[in-house]
Amino acid sequence: MVRITVPSGAGVTNTRSAQPSGTIVDFRNVDYNRQVGAGGSTWFGFQGTGIGPSGTPTCTAG
Repeated sequence: MVRITVPSGAGVTNTRSAQPSGTIVDFRNVDYNRQVGAGGSTWFGFQGTGIGPSGTPTCTAG
């Protein structure tokens, strides 16, 4: 899971290869990339919206 805290006034509008949830956005794998084997990798993408300058999102992985 990757967690992104978006600044006030910003939001996530579209995602690719992840399912967002919550106002602090948790990105979780979708069915086709749910399990990643040892040495493997996966990726995700998102588009955001907001009025600038609204700051820089922070990101944590867990």
